[in-house]
Amino acid sequence: MRLSIALYQPDIAGNAGTILRLGACLGLDVEIIEPAGFDLSDRALKRAGMDYLAMARLTRHVDFSAFEAVRRAAGRRLVLLTTKADTAYCDVAFRDDDVLLFGRESAGVPDAVHDLADIRATIPMEAGARSLNLAVSAAMVAGEALRQLRWKGTP
Repeated sequence: MRLSIALYQPDIAGNAGTILRLGACLGLDVEIIEPAGFDLSDRALKRAGMDYLAMARLTRHVDFSAFEAVRRAAGRRLVLLTTKADTAYCDVAFRDDDVLLFGRESAGVPDAVHDLADIRATIPMEAGARSLNLAVSAAMVAGEALRQLRWKGTP
């Protein structure tokens, strides 16, 4: 089992494509929890993820219940990135089998999903800033998790 980025009902194909490329380049799994706000066909994902789709390890879940059943059966920890948290993502001790869950660009995740998270973490921002781009957020958090887990002592 390896670290994965999970996208809860993503709205923007370009963000999903960028995250697929990130996953392919850094050896991270990407999970998409449907329904998405865009066409999830291989052709559409290939266009969004460019030539990295073949390298990406993508799993699609038909809905959150299907995702949650797979995650629980594997005993994986759910780390939700949310603006509704007090813990900074840099203060989380990440594990190899964590699932880093990011909500919809337009609405985050519903309270029921929020309540299921084992850890809720946030990216600290300047006062008055609402949110970062989803792909930027995923890259920041994945980078910190990889720094802790794989890149220790790497220049």
